[in-house]
Amino acid sequence: MTIKEEVARRRTFAIISHPDAGKTTLTEKLLLFAGAIQIAGSVKARKATRHASSDWMEIEKQRGISVASSVMQMEYRDCVINLLDTPGHADFSEDTYRVLTAVDAALMVIDAANGVEPQTIRLLQVCRARNTPIIAFINKMDREVRDPLDLLSEMEAHLGMDAVPFSWPVGMGKSFGGVFDIRRDRMRIFRAGQERRGADDDIIDGLQNPEIAKRFGSAFEQASSEIELITAASPAFDHDAFLAAKQAPVFFGSAVNNFGVQEVLDALVDLAPQPGARQALQREVKPDEPKFTGVVFKVQANMDPSHRDRVAFVRVSSGKFDRGMRLKVCRTNKEMRPNNVVSFLSQRRELLDEAYAGDVIGIPNHGVLQLGDVLTEGEILQFTGLPFFAPELFQAVEVKDPLRMKQLRTGLAQLGEEGAIQVFRPVAAGGALLLGAVGQLQFEVVAHRLKTEYGADARLMPSRYTMARWITSDDPKALRKFMDANAAHIAYDVVDAAAFLIGSSAQLRVAEELYPDVKFHAMREHGGQVFSEKMRA
Repeated sequence: MTIKEEVARRRTFAIISHPDAGKTTLTEKLLLFAGAIQIAGSVKARKATRHASSDWMEIEKQRGISVASSVMQMEYRDCVINLLDTPGHADFSEDTYRVLTAVDAALMVIDAANGVEPQTIRLLQVCRARNTPIIAFINKMDREVRDPLDLLSEMEAHLGMDAVPFSWPVGMGKSFGGVFDIRRDRMRIFRAGQERRGADDDIIDGLQNPEIAKRFGSAFEQASSEIELITAASPAFDHDAFLAAKQAPVFFGSAVNNFGVQEVLDALVDLAPQPGARQALQREVKPDEPKFTGVVFKVQANMDPSHRDRVAFVRVSSGKFDRGMRLKVCRTNKEMRPNNVVSFLSQRRELLDEAYAGDVIGIPNHGVLQLGDVLTEGEILQFTGLPFFAPELFQAVEVKDPLRMKQLRTGLAQLGEEGAIQVFRPVAAGGALLLGAVGQLQFEVVAHRLKTEYGADARLMPSRYTMARWITSDDPKALRKFMDANAAHIAYDVVDAAAFLIGSSAQLRVAEELYPDVKFHAMREHGGQVFSEKMRA
C-alpha cells in the first residue's frame, strides 16, 4: 500500500471520562470485540485474578483505578485502531491533556446514573479548544439510571453541541433488554457476560416488528415512542459538523455486560477521522508526506521494572517509520537509530518494523527523549500545545535511609521527566527537594512508585509554598537581578527551567509590580526549551 492508503486506515482516539464512569471497562470490551484479547479483565476487585489490560501498574491493580494513560493498538475491519486509555481522576489531568494532543478523536464515557460530571466538562473543554471530534457512550444502562431524554438534554446544555442518538436503550436496570440501532432500524439483544464475547448476537429487524414488542412489552413501547420523538426533534447527523466538534453521536449500553459495544466500535471505524495535518511553528505537516515526523507526548518509566526501562511514546505525524532509520531529535540536534521500537497492547509489546501517521510507537531510551521532543529525518520542526501546568500543591521529600539518596534522586528525575510529578531543586544550599502536584493523589502514587520501583522509601513533608511560576525575561540582566534577590524562592525543574516558588498570591502580585521586566508563567511547553535558553542567560 502507499503511505496515503495506509494513513487512511488509521483511527487514533482517546477514551475520556469522569472517574468511575466505566472508561477502562469499555476499553477492555473494545479490545474484546476487536479480537485483540479473548478474556476481558476486571478493574474493580482488588482480589481479581485478571486485571484490565490497560491497568498495568501495581498501584492500579491494587486500587482499581487508572493513574497513567496507556496505549493499545488493534486491527478491526481492515483499520488500524490506536486506542489511548486515560486516567479519569482530576489529579492526573495533565497526563490526559497531553494524550489529547496526540489523538484525532475522543470517545467520552458518561455514567447514566450521574450524567455529565465536572471532570467530563473539563475534558470536553480541552477537546473543544482543539476541535477534537467526540463520540459519546452513555454507560451502565443495566442499572437503575436517569431518564435517557434527560441525559440527552443535559449533554447538550453542558457540552454546547448537538447530541445525535445513533442507538437507544430498551429498558434499564433489570428490564434492560438491549439497544436499538436507529440508523440500521434493528435491535441488538445481548447475553449478559462480563469476560468473554458471546456467540452470534441476537438481532431483530424493524422498529415496528411485533416480535420486539411481544418480547420486551412496556419497555419497548416506551423506547419506541422516545425514538419517534428524538428522530423528529434531533437534527440529522452531519459528518462535517461532527468533525468540527459541533455534533456528537450518542450511543447507549452497558460495557460490563457487552451491551452497545459493537455499535461504538463500528462508529469509530465509520465516523472517526483519519489522521489529519498538524501545525508546526515552521509549517503545516501533512500525514501523507514521504518524510517521517513524530512527537513525544508521553514518557513512561519502568514499564518493565526488571529492566528499569524508559519508553517514549511517539505519535507519528507524517510519513513512514522503518525500524533502524536515522532520526534527528530537533531539541538536541542529535541523531538516533532506534532498532527496538515497539507497538503496544498496554504493557505487552511487539517489535515494530514500520508505522504510519496516526500510529503510536514506543522508543525505549535512557533519557535521550523528553516530553515534547520532535523526531524528523533531518528537518528542524517544533510543535506546540504540550502543556505543563504550574502545580498547586507542594511537599518536601527526603529519603528515610540516607544510603538510598541516589535511588531517590534517580527515581525523582525519571518520574519528573515522565510528567508523573513535578520536581523542583531549590537554588538555596541545603534545601530539600520539592514535589509539585495538581492533586493529592499524585503524591501518594509517586511515594508508592519510589518505594516499589526504585527501592527508595520516601518521607513527604508539608511545604510552605502554595504555587509556582516559571520565570523568563527578554532582558537577561533583569532576570538575573530577580533571581539573585529572591534566591531563597528560586528552584529548577527537571529540564532546568527556573521557577519562582510562592507562599501566597499577594507575594506574586508584589513580585510582578517590583519586577515588570520579568514574566511569570502558569504554564510551559516542550520540555522547557521555549524558556530555558533565556533562563540560562
